[in-house]
Amino acid sequence: MGKTAIIFGITGITGKLLAQSILADAAYDKLISFHRRKSGLEHPKLEEHVVDMFELKKHTEVFKADVVFCCIGTTQSKTSDKEEYKAIDYGIPLAAAELAKENGIPKFIVISALGANPDSRVFYNRVKGEMERDILVLGLPEAYFLEPALLAAERDEKRTAEQLAIKAFKVFNWFLIGPLKKYQSIKPEKLVSTMKTLAVTTYPKPRIESDEIKELAYGDA
Repeated sequence: MGKTAIIFGITGITGKLLAQSILADAAYDKLISFHRRKSGLEHPKLEEHVVDMFELKKHTEVFKADVVFCCIGTTQSKTSDKEEYKAIDYGIPLAAAELAKENGIPKFIVISALGANPDSRVFYNRVKGEMERDILVLGLPEAYFLEPALLAAERDEKRTAEQLAIKAFKVFNWFLIGPLKKYQSIKPEKLVSTMKTLAVTTYPKPRIESDEIKELAYGDA
């Protein structure tokens, strides 16, 4: 019998790529998605639940799988209110991890950010760090936090500053070597590959920085 996976963030760039990869993977029989709007994806293995993402505990009965992939997140440009921002980037992953713990799901894999630190003066990094810290406290059998640097991806919405940074990093990446290698931009395909690798293997530590993500990715991802 194949595996069942739960995914959050299926409408984002990385989440959509991950979902497409899982749906095409014979090792998985079902992909359960929780999101606030329809994904637009159609597949016999996809089970969609359009829900209030701040009320996940109402869906305990269908929250059953072998692994949870959490690709959810927002940006300060899209969500300027700090309380709302934290409710999304901290509250939703934590609630999902609590359900995973309650239902005995052994693996929880979430995309965080390079520089995540609960003591950071930078709000974005502090929220991510608090999320990591509080999920680890739950004591899940396996919890992994992928901490990518700048994501080199084409987005539907226009983010001029981010696109300029991506172009600049195509040059800067050549100079970011040795201990600076983790600051190189990274493609979402690398995240997808590493998340799927972690779903079927173990890693000696929960926090995985950008350069390690690239090393764990398989093939030409």
